[in-house]
Amino acid sequence: MPYPPPLRAPSGPRRRSLLTSAAGAALLAGCSADPDSAGSGGPSATARARARAARDSRALLERYDAVLASHPGLAERLRPLRAQVAAHAAAFTDGATPTTATPASPSPAPVPAAEKDALAGLAAAERALADRRAKELLEVPGEPARLLASVAAAGAAHAYLLTEAAK
Repeated sequence: MPYPPPLRAPSGPRRRSLLTSAAGAALLAGCSADPDSAGSGGPSATARARARAARDSRALLERYDAVLASHPGLAERLRPLRAQVAAHAAAFTDGATPTTATPASPSPAPVPAAEKDALAGLAAAERALADRRAKELLEVPGEPARLLASVAAAGAAHAYLLTEAAK
């Protein structure tokens, strides 16, 4: 037995029209603003993280150069690690224009006279930078986060190799 038709037509919007308008509003809201924008017209969080990572890699590269200048006997051991740090700096600046003028990096820490201490200092710098980058992963999305993770892992491996070399 069929149900009898309703006595009067329901007033107001129907459920289907409410769902489609809510979905449309969500799409428009999602497309209207860049989730990465700083809101004040400044650089995005991703751009700031890339600039900071590039600056940190350049500072570490300068530290490698200072150790190599003071201890040329370490060149064979440090050259591959230095090349990777240079590649990391290039990866963070690849295709990106500097968002702000990067301040001149402070002069690298003085290089210890003993090779063993110089290697230990490099290992500590690599470890600290790898730890800082691992924490920054939560602040950036997608591909920049993968790049930070990869470079942080490489930095941790460099710290291990430098620690072993200092023994």
